[in-house]
Amino acid sequence: MRIRSKYQAQWFIWLVITTVILRTGTPVEALTTTYGISLLNRTSFPSGFVFGVSSSAYQTEGAATEDGKGPSIWDTFTHKFPEKIKDHSDGNIATDSYHQYKEDVRMIKKMRFDAYRFSISWPRILPYGKVTRGINEQGLHYYSNLINELIKNGIEPFVTLFHWDTPQALEDEYGGFLSSQIVNDYRDYANLCFQTFGNKVKYWTTFNEPSTYTLGGYVSGNFAPGRCSSWQNASCTGGDSGVEPYIVAHNQLLAHAAAVKLYRDNYQASHKGKIGITLETRWMVPLSDESININAADRALDFSFGWFMKPLTAGDYPSTMRFQVGSRLRNFSEEEANMLKGSFDFLGLNYYTSNYVEHFSDPNLIDASYITDSQTRARTERNGVPIGPKGASSWLYVYPMGIHDLLLYIKRNYSNPTIYITENGIDELNNSTLSLGEALDDSTRIDYYYQHLSSVRQAISEGVDVRGYFAWAALDNFEWNSGYTVRFGLNFVDYKAGLKRYKKLSAKWFTNFLRLE
Repeated sequence: MRIRSKYQAQWFIWLVITTVILRTGTPVEALTTTYGISLLNRTSFPSGFVFGVSSSAYQTEGAATEDGKGPSIWDTFTHKFPEKIKDHSDGNIATDSYHQYKEDVRMIKKMRFDAYRFSISWPRILPYGKVTRGINEQGLHYYSNLINELIKNGIEPFVTLFHWDTPQALEDEYGGFLSSQIVNDYRDYANLCFQTFGNKVKYWTTFNEPSTYTLGGYVSGNFAPGRCSSWQNASCTGGDSGVEPYIVAHNQLLAHAAAVKLYRDNYQASHKGKIGITLETRWMVPLSDESININAADRALDFSFGWFMKPLTAGDYPSTMRFQVGSRLRNFSEEEANMLKGSFDFLGLNYYTSNYVEHFSDPNLIDASYITDSQTRARTERNGVPIGPKGASSWLYVYPMGIHDLLLYIKRNYSNPTIYITENGIDELNNSTLSLGEALDDSTRIDYYYQHLSSVRQAISEGVDVRGYFAWAALDNFEWNSGYTVRFGLNFVDYKAGLKRYKKLSAKWFTNFLRLE
């Protein structure tokens, strides 16, 4: 490792010392005096700042066919196209949090986290997708029990209504989010959740990463429902990557706006809660300081983050998208635009990595696609040097400055909204040759969290309104098309021995980080 600054030198010494302390059980206070290093901990952040961990229903719950749950598009996708999942696995059992939720809540409490962000499975409470076709009381009972258990243990529930598991019944009936019919069905589903859980849930998120859902499901075809243009992938279930992504994104935005209006009109005053949406983007670094690449990086941000954030703040898509996509990009009516503008009390932000970006235009392009519409190309290297150390996943490179720069970008361009970092984390390979002790030693993850939390703190000191930070993930789980080949958890799940949970070194680090005494 090459040390380039006093900050990096202190960080490196700090990392070595904290790793030794956690392994040996030495009191953590030693960090405050050794080498004159200031300890980054809970008190480094504003009073009331929320620290939590995140999960999602399909990735953790399991119980795929139990107690009246209906199938989601991910149940169908993993069973119909097992070759699209690296280890041909599925979420049938996942980490069995449906049955082990009490243990998971105890685990979160022992780590001293303030909050738990989880999603409700739409088809678990509405097996056929629609309220009029029957409510699954056992599904409602499960989430009531989970919420009660969290509150009993002093943990704030942050509830996501949609984390990619569209009911298969609606996919079969009208194509899911390809149809505007889903707006009303989603609103009815949200209404049921507000009615049932709203007196105890004070933080609602309508959608998690609508861009990832759209691009994975309707551009690359690597996520459910697996649609893309046939010229991209012969195994696609049909689709048009130049048209469908824009329809799906549009309908998600309209469904979000409808749910927020419903909540604000009927529930917010009495429940005294807040509602928002979680967006994801990589930070885009120009490949060079040439204006053509600087403009390309701006366009790339518009096509990932601005795609949703601009309608939520201004009632329309970014002008760059209007210019590049043309008539394939849908229009909002005046009523829809007004519903969208300001339709969030807080912004959830998921950040993992960054890319270099350059201008790229293909003169031989025949078929229009979201992939080429922005006329940009993302790269992970510049002059042969990676943008940062690599995680286990091919797309994940460690670039902590990116979260700082992204937060400042949002402050400058979108009127400094209230932000919760709802996901941030790094993975390691699921290496079956490691001993349990070796698998629990994840000092690389501690390094990742320390650097990113430092960057968040710096952004706060520069005036960004960040109110909370959630680590991804509470425990190892089903990682979509990566299956169980990678692990993002603070806690290790032994998939070969009854899904037993073990604290990794990073879980112990967070426990010390969150100490108040």
